[in-house]
Amino acid sequence: MWRLGYLLILSFFFISCEDVVEVAVPQTPPKLSIDGLVRLDSSEPITTVTIKASLTSSFFDTVSPATLTSAAIINSDYVPSGPLDLSVIPLVEISPGVYQGSKQTSFFTEGQLQLAIEHEGQRYLALTRFAPSTPITSLVQGTGTLFSGNETEIIVEFEDVDEREDFYLVDLDFDEYLVTDDEFYQGQNFEFSYFYDEGVAPGREVTVSLLGVDESFYNYMNQLIVQAGGDQGPFQTPAATVRGNIINVTNIDNINSFDNVEDPNNFALGYFAVCETFTKTILIEE
Repeated sequence: MWRLGYLLILSFFFISCEDVVEVAVPQTPPKLSIDGLVRLDSSEPITTVTIKASLTSSFFDTVSPATLTSAAIINSDYVPSGPLDLSVIPLVEISPGVYQGSKQTSFFTEGQLQLAIEHEGQRYLALTRFAPSTPITSLVQGTGTLFSGNETEIIVEFEDVDEREDFYLVDLDFDEYLVTDDEFYQGQNFEFSYFYDEGVAPGREVTVSLLGVDESFYNYMNQLIVQAGGDQGPFQTPAATVRGNIINVTNIDNINSFDNVEDPNNFALGYFAVCETFTKTILIEE
C-alpha cells in the first residue's frame, strides 16, 4: 500500500511539473525570392525561360507564390534582325508564381542580360552574362562504397576547355549539387566519384547535368550548398540570408553604381544566371 501511494504521489509530481514551452522564432516580413536559373542547351534554336517568384515567410510557415507586376529579360547588346525582333522578352505568368518567355537561343549567348522585375511598387534588376560549359564525356556506375557499404557510386567525367577559366555547377539529381573550378585541371580530362546514401534503388534513372557558371554564381552556390548540409536542395530557403545578384533599384539613379542605394538590405533573394548545360542519364543497376 505504501508503494502504491508513493507511486501515485510521484506520478502527480511529474504530471504537475509539465509545462508548455513557447519557443520564440524570428518574425520577419515576407521577402521576394526569385529562382532565375536558366539552363540553356546551345544546340536548340529556341530557348524557353522559366522564372519562379515566391515570398519567404517566418519559420515553419509555407512559402507562397509571388505575383509580379511585370517581368522581362533584356539584352541591351542584342542587334535585332528586323522590326519585330525585339531586344526584350516579356515573361508571362503561366501558373501562380511561374513566368515564361521564349526567344532564339542566340539572344542569350552574347551581350549583357538583364532580368527586370516589378513587385508591389518595387523594381528589381539582375545583370548576368552567358556562362559556357562542356559536355559530360562519361557517366557510369562504380562499385565503390564509403561508410555503410550501401552507397551507390557514380563516376562523372568531362574535359575542361584549355583557353578559358571555367567554373561549374554539377546537378546530381535528387536536389544534390556540387561546385568545382578548373584551377587544378585546366584543359585536362577531369573525373570524380559521387556517392548517394539513399533513394537510388536499382532500376532508377539518375540524371546528371554540368552547368557553366561565372565566379560570382559559383561562390553563391557554394554558400548555399554549405548551408544545406546535404539534407535539402540549395534552392530551398537558406538558414541565413545569402545575397544573390537581384538588386532593388527603386531608388537608384545609376544602374552602373549600386553604392548609392538608400536601403542596402532591400534586395530580393535568389539569383539570375544563364548557364550552358550538358546532361547525361544513367540507369542504376544491382
